[in-house]
Amino acid sequence: MSYRTSTQSAAALRYDPGEQVRLTTASCSLAGRILWLALLFAAELIVITISVDTASLKRSAGLTGMIRDWGPWVLRAVAGFGAIFVTFAYLKNRSALEQMSRRLGEAPVRWNLLAAHGLAMAVFAGLSFQLYGRSTAGPSADLLAAGWVAAGVWAIALAGLAFLPRMIWAHVLRVTGYLWAYALVAVVAGCVIGSTARFLWQPASRLTLGLAKFFLSPFVSDVVANPATMSLGARHFYVYIAPQCSGLEGAGLVLGFGVLWLSLFRDECRFPQALILLPAGVVVIFLLNAVRLAALVLVGIAGGRQIAVGGFHSQAGWILFNVVAVSFTLAVRRVPWFTTGAGNIESHPYARERAAENPTADYLAPFLAILAAGMISSAASGGFEWFYPLRLFAAAGALWIFRRSYRALDWNFDWVAPTLGVLVFVIWIAMDRFSNPMANPGLSSAVPSELAASSEGVRVTWILLRALAAVVTVPIAEELAFRGFLLRRLLSADFESVSFQRVKWWALAASSVAFGFMHRERWAAGILAGAVFGLLAMRRGRMGDAVAAHATANALLAAYILTYNRWQFW
Repeated sequence: MSYRTSTQSAAALRYDPGEQVRLTTASCSLAGRILWLALLFAAELIVITISVDTASLKRSAGLTGMIRDWGPWVLRAVAGFGAIFVTFAYLKNRSALEQMSRRLGEAPVRWNLLAAHGLAMAVFAGLSFQLYGRSTAGPSADLLAAGWVAAGVWAIALAGLAFLPRMIWAHVLRVTGYLWAYALVAVVAGCVIGSTARFLWQPASRLTLGLAKFFLSPFVSDVVANPATMSLGARHFYVYIAPQCSGLEGAGLVLGFGVLWLSLFRDECRFPQALILLPAGVVVIFLLNAVRLAALVLVGIAGGRQIAVGGFHSQAGWILFNVVAVSFTLAVRRVPWFTTGAGNIESHPYARERAAENPTADYLAPFLAILAAGMISSAASGGFEWFYPLRLFAAAGALWIFRRSYRALDWNFDWVAPTLGVLVFVIWIAMDRFSNPMANPGLSSAVPSELAASSEGVRVTWILLRALAAVVTVPIAEELAFRGFLLRRLLSADFESVSFQRVKWWALAASSVAFGFMHRERWAAGILAGAVFGLLAMRRGRMGDAVAAHATANALLAAYILTYNRWQFW
């Protein structure tokens, strides 16, 4: 797909092989700036949601009342719109956006507009204090609310123009066509459905209760289903079907996923046949939700009470959604009745050859194997994850299958790597102490009761396998995914051709943030650790340095946990 404008000369798009490095760097500018813009907005959104309490406007009317009722939904819609638009714009218009990045390299970030954004946010913060912190009412409150909205919109516009010029925004909208409308319809529909679905919770919950009883009856003779209390169970084990478990959330997710897929990849779909997948997906996920509840009861009456109400309850829903979503995409692209063949890999020998050469799976498979095994082990566990060793075996199997793909990487390391691994360990412990200042360092976190009550052989075996995973498979899998793949993939689709020593600082920051947020409540320490591991890989261009530092930090952490009973880290 080509990119042209009336004011752009042909020379501006002429490719000079001698300038490959410059163009590769420039091609990262669009993705990098959008990433930093998203991070800026995300940080400000977090501060806003923490600082602002819409409950203080409960007696307000007019514009202030509208902010109270619709403000949280508007924030969700803005965040959802940005995520949907950016994701599918990249999937559908990647080549045009890469060409656009070359021109963007000539336009620096406008720091004056970024400073103006900061000033607008300061005004927004001051008006927020006035609006939410004082009991103003009437026309004065509505005037204050109007100024508050205007300051917020102006701040968003200034930040957007600071990172990307107006012409680039116009070109993005032109290249992506009606994607903005699709994304807007999707988020508005999601917000409306989310706001009004509560009226459907009761009938949907009753239908789910009846279906779950139907699926459970062949296995249990004394099933009790009480519509008055929405309880389902047998043999002294009962579950209560909350409105959130009615199946509507899963149906909404599948419906939204399907509508977006069919809209954005409509050239690959055969209509109207492909439309059948939408109601089919909704029905399947709704039925599977009832099956999940029936299985929940079966696990509980079989003696796995903790498993039923713990890991299984929280993980099974997401596992089922992933299964339905993957099945949807496979049906669209592999079943001839649904697809035109335009996106079918099997119909394009060259594409099939390129897919076989694509090393993405090689780098991500061990990490994804750990995640998949973690979902399964969590679903099969109660208060204690007995099946954690599944993660070790899954990662080891993936590493063995793809072992030939890693031969090109330099696995050597020197003394600096384990030394910085010690530093990461110290950071990890210190950050945990900083985030819990009231915690008594003299108190230990006891061994989990389930593990302590087991036999010595079982306990020692579990600990050895847990430590082995932490020191061997986890460092290799995570470094392959975050440093070997993501750190370089942010710079080029052909990421294996990118030397670690040519990685840009913004790619290091982005991959470190992703690595940090994977560690949930210890995200700050994770970001710092990711930055250290990334710098080590960039220092000599060796994967071995990052893996050695990661393994050293994890080994020290394991020793710390076992020596001082700090089991909260595991």
